[in-house]
Amino acid sequence: MTGQEAATLTAAFDAAVGLTGAVLTKLDGDSRGGAAVSVRAVSGRPIKFVGTGENVEDLEPFYPDRMASRILGMGDVVSLVEKAAGEVSDADAAQMTEKMRDATFDFEDFLKQTRLVSKMGSFAGVAKMIPGVSGMIDQSQISDVEKRLKKSEAMINSMTKKERRNPDLLIKDRMARERLRRIASGSGNEFGDATNFMSEFQKMRTMMSRMQKQMDSGGPGEGDPNGGAPPEMGNRRERRMKKKKKGGNRGAARGFG
Repeated sequence: MTGQEAATLTAAFDAAVGLTGAVLTKLDGDSRGGAAVSVRAVSGRPIKFVGTGENVEDLEPFYPDRMASRILGMGDVVSLVEKAAGEVSDADAAQMTEKMRDATFDFEDFLKQTRLVSKMGSFAGVAKMIPGVSGMIDQSQISDVEKRLKKSEAMINSMTKKERRNPDLLIKDRMARERLRRIASGSGNEFGDATNFMSEFQKMRTMMSRMQKQMDSGGPGEGDPNGGAPPEMGNRRERRMKKKKKGGNRGAARGFG
């Protein structure tokens, strides 16, 4: 429903029964901003609740400033934190933080996190709450991510409990390829899908560990001689410096005269 249609319907209902407030549903896109403005302008009544999904639990209080931030692409961190806090206990959050830091995040944890995002609403709705993200991704990219997550979930469901809790069995173990073939076949995917998922999971786990360590130390660069650069970058820099030194020494020893 566009802003103009919302204005017409609101005026008709207000004239017939007299409105005291409004509930705006299907608030999972930016187009609803016009409808929200129209309802308020025509009726003069406040919007009480907004719906971000199809279930009763998807109804939430309406905050004009937060909606304005979402429409402008500035995200809505407050609502995101509130949604997450409603789904995760402090103990679970602390345990997950420790696993991220130690790079012991496993496939069961991955499954928990993807299901947590599903409980918080649509992936598109959650993405719009993250500052800077809503303007960077479009619906086709969101659909692609959702498809990949469903594939990943199917593959995790085809793993044994031991494999879920020990990702190295599928990454470093000598039987890893045979295990991945079984998982791909059992989940209706190709072997390439399984190997790609393992590669992405490994990268994600490493990145989360680095980010968590940086946050614990007060941000990149603090207490880190490499200025927060990944370890391999720091090592590469050191090797270059040593090479230059050796080259300089060789030239000095060879000198003229």
